Amino acid sequence: MNSPKVLITGVAGFIGAHLLDALLSKGYNVVGIDNLSVGKIENIQHNIDNPRFDFHKIDIRDFDALNKTCNNIKKIIHLAAYKIPRYGNALETLEINSKGTWNVLEIAKEKGCKVVFASTSDVYGKNPNMPFSEENDLVIGSSTVMRWSYAISKLFDEHLIFAFKDAFGIPVTILRYFSSYGSRQYLSWWGGPQGVFIDAIFKNKELEIHGDGKQKRSFIYISDLVSATVAAVEKKEVNGEIINIGTTEEVSILELAKLIKELSNTPEKLKLKFVPYSSFAGGKYEDVQRKIPDITKAQKLLGFAPKVSLKKGLSLTIDWYRKTHKW
Repeated sequence: MNSPKVLITGVAGFIGAHLLDALLSKGYNVVGIDNLSVGKIENIQHNIDNPRFDFHKIDIRDFDALNKTCNNIKKIIHLAAYKIPRYGNALETLEINSKGTWNVLEIAKEKGCKVVFASTSDVYGKNPNMPFSEENDLVIGSSTVMRWSYAISKLFDEHLIFAFKDAFGIPVTILRYFSSYGSRQYLSWWGGPQGVFIDAIFKNKELEIHGDGKQKRSFIYISDLVSATVAAVEKKEVNGEIINIGTTEEVSILELAKLIKELSNTPEKLKLKFVPYSSFAGGKYEDVQRKIPDITKAQKLLGFAPKVSLKKGLSLTIDWYRKTHKW
């Protein structure tokens, strides 16, 4: 297979590691970078000796180091980012996400690469209109609430990407990911509630529920997210587009906790600890009560159809953790 060489930034993260597996299985040559501040070498260890994979420990902010890895790169999947600063690090969030994306776009300009950018459902902010359509207004909270620095950084990146497209003609596609989960997900809030809840249940600890737990989300299993991302890499028809990637299956955080407990089949009773938002982020934290995507565009342009239900995906995820952690 004479496939173009692909760069994955953030390759050792949860999503990056799964994308690496998928691209290598399709015969692609892949260059991966990660500074391993959050990503784990264990996530990609089984591919380290693959002759079609070249890994570099690089910070996305280091343009010179990044540029040296990009010979013959034709496509870039830009995942490297810093996430919602619940407990601080707003400055790092803004710096990494803005400088990192600028560096990637400079590379794309010089090499003539297509860029597939991982944005987030967080850019929709507090817009009450559901489901979120790609054409919706983006309603961001106060600048004094650091939680919004992540959404703002990703929104800046989206505008930057289209500015580079317009100025230099590089092909770009923006994917707004809704919450993903699966094997190799972090057992911390960095990875979302599934990992935190699974870890707590198997260790017979209290499950932290932020707020009242009635906030609703949709969760996409990693294999569905990866297949949509690979399609975006391969299809020219999605150049210049913003596309939601998620599912329309809705669940409250409290219902999610109860479902994970049921699927875990552990003997202890479910222990819940409701944590008020006032207890973190200096008492200034705003949550979004619903995040549900309109996936019509993904269905039409990518042929996207989520195959894994929440119950099935959680069962697969729990089984993986049970085996790898010997719970």
